[in-house]
Amino acid sequence: MTNRNDRQETTGSEKRRRRARRFGIDHVNHRLMLGSFSIGMPHSRIGRMAIGAALVFCGLLGFLPVLGFWMLPLGLLVLSHDLSIARRLRRRLAVWWHRRRTPAG
Repeated sequence: MTNRNDRQETTGSEKRRRRARRFGIDHVNHRLMLGSFSIGMPHSRIGRMAIGAALVFCGLLGFLPVLGFWMLPLGLLVLSHDLSIARRLRRRLAVWWHRRRTPAG
């Protein structure tokens, strides 16, 4: 029997805070992490590329009432899992964003 003090316990707010910081692809679980939300992705490369291409195409039609421009970056994020060009662009954007947010010095 374990003592309650022996177990490492975290509160619900700490777990949510850790999950809220995540943005990108979890390669172990094949899930797309968007803050505190996670979306399952297909295990097949063809399925991921089809979903990513469809999101990019629908994102280009974002001026239509049902579709939105939010689909474009989401599609590029899904495609960056398999395409090296999209992965490089995503990484450059992440580095630029991190440098922009941290103070110089």
